[in-house]
Amino acid sequence: MAILQVRDIDDELYKALKKRAKMERRSMSQEVIKIIEMYLQLSPQSRKNSTSTEEFLNLSWVSDKNESAEDIINQIRSKRINSGRFSGEPNVFD
Repeated sequence: MAILQVRDIDDELYKALKKRAKMERRSMSQEVIKIIEMYLQLSPQSRKNSTSTEEFLNLSWVSDKNESAEDIINQIRSKRINSGRFSGEPNVFD
């Protein structure tokens, strides 16, 4: 079997990967392989659509009506889902 070495990985990413591997009861190597396999099973179109820009555009909302900016902002804010990223323990994969 081939060997893959990854260097200069961000400390937070490493901690998140280690935590995820522990939750899944896998070694770090097994978890990395599983993540890569899952990603590669996606069709190229699915991978293309999962870019940050596409995700942002899917979350955005445009009104057809003549609503005030304040109303539009309030509607956008009400649809947001808060993540745990900035509270408590930092986690890349929240």
